[in-house]
Amino acid sequence: MPDILIRTALWVGLTLASALLAALIHRTGLPAATLLGPMVAGVAFALRGARLEVPRCAFILAQAVLGVLVARSVTLSVLETFLNDWPVMGLAIATIVLSGALAGFLLMLLGSLPGSTAAWGTSPGGATVMTALAESHGADIRMVAFMQYLRLFVVVLTASGVSRLLLGQAGPLPDPGGWAPGLDAPLVPLLETLAVVGAGAAAACRLRFPSAPLLLPMLVGAALNSTGVVHLTLPPWLVAATYFLLGWYIGLRFTAAMVRYALRAVPQILAAVAGLILLCFSAAWMLTRWMGVDWLTAYLATSPGGLDTVIAIALSSRCDVPFVLCLQTVRLFAVILLAPVAARGISRFAQRRDKKQNRPE
Repeated sequence: MPDILIRTALWVGLTLASALLAALIHRTGLPAATLLGPMVAGVAFALRGARLEVPRCAFILAQAVLGVLVARSVTLSVLETFLNDWPVMGLAIATIVLSGALAGFLLMLLGSLPGSTAAWGTSPGGATVMTALAESHGADIRMVAFMQYLRLFVVVLTASGVSRLLLGQAGPLPDPGGWAPGLDAPLVPLLETLAVVGAGAAAACRLRFPSAPLLLPMLVGAALNSTGVVHLTLPPWLVAATYFLLGWYIGLRFTAAMVRYALRAVPQILAAVAGLILLCFSAAWMLTRWMGVDWLTAYLATSPGGLDTVIAIALSSRCDVPFVLCLQTVRLFAVILLAPVAARGISRFAQRRDKKQNRPE
C-alpha cells in the first residue's frame, strides 16, 4: 500500500479515536474533553509506532486561537470590578502567581523535574494555555501537559468538594451539556475574529519572542473586545478543531520511556498540587479578611483551576459570580504574562546549581 494511503488511514483512525475518547470524557463532566481525548489517542497511536506529526504552522495558529479565546473573557465590567478594589485583588493575584512559582521551584530542588518544566507545569493558569506556551520556552510540552491536566483534575474535584462543604449540598462538576457545532455563528464577527487570529499568527512568525503566537492575539483581541470595536466570536467547531490540533501535537510526541517517567513523578506532582492549593488558600483568606468576601466566593476566585471550570462551579453555587469571574480572568492574564519570567528564573538557578555540583574540586 502506498505510503500516502497508509498515512491517510492513520489520520482517519486517529480522528475517529479522538472523537470517541473526547465524547466519553465529555460525558463524565470533566473539562477540556476535546483536548484530552485527542491527546490520549495521540499517545496510544505514538506508542503503537504511528509516525504522525502536526505541522508547526498549525500549532502556531492553534496558539493564536487560544490567545483570542482568553481575550474574549475581558470585558468592561471585568475591568471595572478589578479597578474598584485593585490593591487587595492585585495582592491576592500576586500570591497565587508566586505560589505556582514556589511549587515549581521546590519540585526542581527535589530533583523531580527540570527547572523550566517544573515551573510551567505548576503555573496556576489555564492548563491549555500554559501547555501551549511551555514548548516555546524550552520546557517539555509532554510533561507540562501531564502535570497541568493532573492539577486541573485535582483542583476541580477539590473545588466541587469545598462547594459542597460550604453549601451543605453537592457542588457539581460542570454540566457536559450538548455539543452544538455553532455553524450559525454570525458571519461578520467571525470574520473579524479570524482576522485577529491570522494577523496575530502572521506577526508572531516575524518576531523571535517565544510567547508571541499567543500573546499578540490575546492583547490585541482583549483591547478590541473590551472597547467594543470587535465582538470576538469563536464557534464551538473552531475551538474543538484547535483543541484537537493541540492534543495531537502533544500526544503524538510521547514515547514509552516518557510515559514511565511521567507515572513515576505522580506522587511529587500531587504533593506540589496540594501545596499550591493550600498556598492559594492564603489568598482567599486575604479576600475574606480585608474585603469581607464570603469564604466560598473567595475560595473559587483564588482556586488555581481553569477559568471555565471554576465559573461553572460558581454558577451552581450561591456565591458572587461576577467577582469570581473578574479575579480569575485577571489572574489568567497575570500568569500568562509572568510565567515566562518565573520559568527563566527557575531554569537559571537550576543551571547554576548544576554547574556548581559538576565543578571539580
